[in-house]
Amino acid sequence: MVQISRAVRRVAVLATAASLVTLTACSSDSSDAQSENLDGRGPITFAMGKNDTGKLLPIIDKWNAAHPDEQVELAELPGEADSQRARLVQSLQAGNSDYDVMALDVTWTAEFAANGWLQPLTDELAIDTSGLLPATVDSATYRDVLYAGPQNTNAQLLYYRTDLAPEAPADWKALTDSCGVAAENNVDCLITQLKQYEGLTVNTTQAINSWGGSVVGEDGSTPEVDSPEAKAGLQSLVDAYEAGQIAKTATSSTEEETNLTFVDGKAMYAYNWPYMYSNAEKDGSAVQGKFAVAPIVGPNGPGASTLGGYNNAINVNSEAKATAHDFIEFVQSPETQTFFADNSFPPVLASVYDDESLIAKYPFLPALKAALENAVPRPVTPYYSDISRAIQENAYAAITGEKSVDQAMTDMSAAIEVASK
Repeated sequence: MVQISRAVRRVAVLATAASLVTLTACSSDSSDAQSENLDGRGPITFAMGKNDTGKLLPIIDKWNAAHPDEQVELAELPGEADSQRARLVQSLQAGNSDYDVMALDVTWTAEFAANGWLQPLTDELAIDTSGLLPATVDSATYRDVLYAGPQNTNAQLLYYRTDLAPEAPADWKALTDSCGVAAENNVDCLITQLKQYEGLTVNTTQAINSWGGSVVGEDGSTPEVDSPEAKAGLQSLVDAYEAGQIAKTATSSTEEETNLTFVDGKAMYAYNWPYMYSNAEKDGSAVQGKFAVAPIVGPNGPGASTLGGYNNAINVNSEAKATAHDFIEFVQSPETQTFFADNSFPPVLASVYDDESLIAKYPFLPALKAALENAVPRPVTPYYSDISRAIQENAYAAITGEKSVDQAMTDMSAAIEVASK
């Protein structure tokens, strides 16, 4: 029988209690609300975090010019993700309809759906997902039901110095075996995000997925991190960090520290999001014209990057669901998605990545498409925040040598199991 320490048990129980407060707050008549206002039309409010609203304002303006009787009003949410979520949860728990369409972080979709806050996109509100990148659809699906329309996406890429590594490494062993070149040139080999925050969840889950493992089962609650494949994924990070193949500064690095390290020419490889590409190409960059990108790597070739982005969901209490549905489809149109690609907002429509004029401007698009085609969403679960915390705490302990990988995965599994009950 697995023994759980008193501290781990107490944290997990508290986390579960917090989750249950949210999950049991679901309105008893949410199923009734799902059948109401399906043909409702009129003005709607679109809620999104203010950090990215600049990408949507031209789209909203274009919609409004063509739909004078169904205007979209933007409701800016706070820039910080936790504050965005808190604002939405407060409104939805109260049964309010002040937000008709909500841009949800991909990790929130399952939680909001489980609470009965989202309108299923089925029957007359169904959307065509055939042209979308499959991983984005998976991130918007809970228990085989689509609850949101993917808006934009993201995946981490492998950045590599072409003056030190003329070709991208074929797999993880090729990457780590080449670290001697970095040492000879007095730079770090690989810089990535291993600080104890959401970036560590991203790096840990993509290692687990790249090695063939998973965090939770399809039910979104059964832990699967005790598998040999999941352990091998975490072990790859632990071994590379211990050997100095992953920079020692990685355990204090976020995306921005990673960006600064690579752009300043202090690392041969980096894992980071596509935004770093333009920074590395700017005047003053130490790697300008001396780097390229490829999908991240796994044990036998390309790895499975962890998905980012937003999903657009309809509030179950909206009085204008037909308009909300049409606006979601408008955001997924080829014209809108091409605009996103041209403004450093990775699109969800697969065909956009094959646009030759865009590739000429953004050479990383083919690599990003390849990464997205192999990407895996973070755990699709209504208990995401608690599960992410369990991943971070135990992965960090293993990477820094406080726990063995076996113990870290045992504790992670126990925390996930308790948090999911």
